[in-house]
Amino acid sequence: MAVVNASAQAPHAPSFPDIRIRKATMEDADRFLALVDALAAYEKLAPPDADARARLVADAFGPAPRIEAFLAEHRGTPAAYAIVFPTYSSFLALPTLYLEDIFVLPAFRGKKVGLALFLALATLAKQRGCGRMEWTVLDWNRLAIDFYARLGASHMREWQLHRMTREDLDALPDLPLL
Repeated sequence: MAVVNASAQAPHAPSFPDIRIRKATMEDADRFLALVDALAAYEKLAPPDADARARLVADAFGPAPRIEAFLAEHRGTPAAYAIVFPTYSSFLALPTLYLEDIFVLPAFRGKKVGLALFLALATLAKQRGCGRMEWTVLDWNRLAIDFYARLGASHMREWQLHRMTREDLDALPDLPLL
């Protein structure tokens, strides 16, 4: 994704002169990990351990990336990040851009950093021919829920997220593919 700023957007697009959105690179690994740590602190979770941090860097910036990381800078200071990856809808027969994380440091909230980052990712989804963009929101995160509602996002009440941890998967019997 190219660098996005107000001058590169359509005439009707909002203006974000202090914000720069760009794809993160290996040189941004420390900044990226610091933002992931800040999200963990915000959610009152333990940050990724050393092994997880190495996997994040490899999965974002290695030779076979599994995720894409984006940074939002406010006046040159890293202010937010997002992680996305493609999924696929068999019924639309189109890709979906899945937004795993989007996080704005508290000091930069209210400065339109999250809006600029989200709009840049929505533009990326359109450019890639995605039929939709999806993400999950923690039920206690009223700030995020209200933000997405203002943008017109739908809460899919009929779909319930289910999860198996690695430990759950390890407890299942193996049945290799033929």
